[in-house]
Amino acid sequence: QVQLVESGGGWVQAGGSLRLSCAASGRTFSTSAMGWFRQSPGKEREFVSTVSASAAYKYYADSVKGRFTISRDNVKNTVYLQMDRLKPEDTGVYFCAARRYSTANMEEQMYAYWGQGTQVTVSS
Repeated sequence: QVQLVESGGGWVQAGGSLRLSCAASGRTFSTSAMGWFRQSPGKEREFVSTVSASAAYKYYADSVKGRFTISRDNVKNTVYLQMDRLKPEDTGVYFCAARRYSTANMEEQMYAYWGQGTQVTVSS
């Protein structure tokens, strides 16, 4: 089993930055691909970013490319999402997710474990 706990959400003005963290329990973190997804009000959950177990491969949604950066620390069992130049449309609940496999993936059904989410609110 893997437990995921997100932190770092909050309120920020447009153009600002936030860094989300996701701490994972369990001994399989270093062999698990990780992902970030978000759910905005009235919308379905959508892919934001993913990183392979070795951090060699990283992918981003077009809407965040160039503004968000995913990273991971396999010693601290933590994955991060640095969010810069935030826009009001980035508002939502951000979820961390873990795969049972090492390859990065953009499909949420490919993730076995999910955190409870952290709220990000960007005001205009």
